Amino acid sequence: MEEMIFQIARKIEQVGGRLYLVGGAVRDQFLKVKRNDQDYCVVGMTAQEFQTTFPQAFIRGKAFEVFELEGNEFAMARLETKTGKGHKAFQIKTGKQITIEEDLARRDITINSMAQDVLTGELIDPFHGKEDIECKVIRATTEKFKEDPLRVYRVARFAAQWENFTVEENTIQMMHLLKEELESLPKERVFKEFEKALVTNKPSIFFEILRQADVLDVHFAPIAKLIGALQPAKYHPEGDAYHHTMMVLDASVQYTKAPEIRYAALVHDLGKGATPKEQYPHHYHHEVLGVPIVSELSRNLGIPNTWKKCGQTACREHMRGGIFNQMKPTKKVEFIERIAKSYLGLHGLQIVVNCDKGTRNGQVAQFERIGERCIKEVTGEMISKKYGIQEGIALGKKLHEERVKWMKQE
Repeated sequence: MEEMIFQIARKIEQVGGRLYLVGGAVRDQFLKVKRNDQDYCVVGMTAQEFQTTFPQAFIRGKAFEVFELEGNEFAMARLETKTGKGHKAFQIKTGKQITIEEDLARRDITINSMAQDVLTGELIDPFHGKEDIECKVIRATTEKFKEDPLRVYRVARFAAQWENFTVEENTIQMMHLLKEELESLPKERVFKEFEKALVTNKPSIFFEILRQADVLDVHFAPIAKLIGALQPAKYHPEGDAYHHTMMVLDASVQYTKAPEIRYAALVHDLGKGATPKEQYPHHYHHEVLGVPIVSELSRNLGIPNTWKKCGQTACREHMRGGIFNQMKPTKKVEFIERIAKSYLGLHGLQIVVNCDKGTRNGQVAQFERIGERCIKEVTGEMISKKYGIQEGIALGKKLHEERVKWMKQE
């Protein structure tokens, strides 16, 4: 692969151009992170000249041409001028006279604004991205950062991905200045950044950076409403419902990589943001209040339907899961049968309850284990053979009765 890219760079040089490796591929070399895709910037050539030189290249892109060649992307150096609100309102200018430094200046953060000459290996780093990697700082490349509101969520996501990095204060301020424009973003783009943050090792950082920039209430208003929602100190020494939620979210990382379960952990207590302040520190019926809030947040972010259903189940059932050991056998079986049929399932809800209760260092009811045994050992097939009931309501009723008997014995 390296030899092939080198030969492409040679051809570009022969017609007066220069090829640079750019963006994340350069950054990840210093972060010592393996990266499969590589992006290249071509300086000193027009798109027409590139196409003539490499007729086998596949062209895509509407605002400007991006060429796909040998599994990699090649774009001509370009300038961008903002023409309106949103992350798409730009005038694109390409040309042979545009330098690699000018192309790098339009990029979001310094550690993404480095380039490497393919032929010589020289690092082009006009904005000191390598130094910021060494200092573990996320910093806007230039004032042009403020031209694209999507960068607010990209920075928050990068901070979650590189959890030991801090976001520089001036960059936080620039993020705040983009607050009004965030509403112009398509929910699909916001969801994509949120999804990437959710599967990191410490997803709470995503929300904390948005909170620092005072933009959390734009697309994540139900989470912002948890800030200051006081809880009983006896059970929640960690503080308000926001801090509790962040702890539960981060705790879910040790149990699962499934984003839908992590989402369920995130939204399990959203109802506490709807509690009247005069009821603080109590949050009566928050598990009921939270279900429509989960639905609204999911709709506004374009959350997959399965994620939404997992979140609704977590919201509605996590309190019952926490008191499972105190239930009577009939209620235990009703709970197990109901959760087992849900998208979240016994395993998913057990994770949410483990994380929720784990913040209090209390004993957690292991309903998943006993529930799976109950369902496995007392089946419809067994009931059908034992009582001669083939199907329908009668079979379901008898199955439930036998599971209650089983539970009483356990």
